[in-house]
Amino acid sequence: MAVPKILLFYAFTPLPDPEALRLWQRDLCASLGIRGRIILSKDGINGTVGGELRDVKRYLRTTREYAPFHDMDVKWSEGTGDGFPRLSVRVRDELVSFGAPGELVVDEHGVVGGGTRVTPEQLHDLVAAKDVTFFDGRNAFEAQIGRFKDAVVPQVATTREFVAELDSGRYDHLKDRPVVTYCTGGIRCEVLSALMVNRGFREVYQLDGGIATYGDRYGDKGLWEGSLYVFDNRMAVAFSDAPAVLGTCVECGSATSRMQNCSDLACREQLVVCEACGASPVHCAAHAAQLHS
Repeated sequence: MAVPKILLFYAFTPLPDPEALRLWQRDLCASLGIRGRIILSKDGINGTVGGELRDVKRYLRTTREYAPFHDMDVKWSEGTGDGFPRLSVRVRDELVSFGAPGELVVDEHGVVGGGTRVTPEQLHDLVAAKDVTFFDGRNAFEAQIGRFKDAVVPQVATTREFVAELDSGRYDHLKDRPVVTYCTGGIRCEVLSALMVNRGFREVYQLDGGIATYGDRYGDKGLWEGSLYVFDNRMAVAFSDAPAVLGTCVECGSATSRMQNCSDLACREQLVVCEACGASPVHCAAHAAQLHS
């Protein structure tokens, strides 16, 4: 019986020849029928791939045979068999496009000068001991369907907007308070927490393993509320059969956790859209205005 799985992984580690590793990863995935997205840079590897369980296991085992990737952060989730339409393996300046490639420092142990890692269990201890502020490290649209309770959600459309957002002064009042950064799987927080420390935030923590690890541990019985946006054809996943519904359909205003692409094929904006409204074309505000102009 076919068992589709999705693998989310990353490792911050210096890589002397990312292009050679790109060719190796491309050929390895192709040989196993693995699809998804893998990014390599001088600072490491970041990917989400899917395939049959035995093939994904073989991919992971082989990738970990390369010493710098041996201890990379890995998370498993249930797949649908059609999570990714194709395979993309690329080399970029940054593993996560914050637009600050010269600011990040990475050694064989990972990101240098980032926040203090906390496990889901340690996070609960921290919240019990201190008045912490949760700081969402994702794009703002992701937080529409799920977030930590009372989290600060910067209104950024892309990760590249975070640097300007931090430099704007909007969050200077948090610089002397304990701040916990969080994101889907932990990689964006690795960079974001370092950027915050560099800008004078004095007590920065990062949720180790991100929302995915926290949700696997506590489901909907902890501090997380709603569903988790994911970057594959599933669009969103829940940690229980009855998660809180935080999203609001852009068309009719009904409560929903369903995400959908703007119907304009040239647009990459993600929208919260209920199933009924999603049966018809749905456009983001910019393309809707163009249609009615």
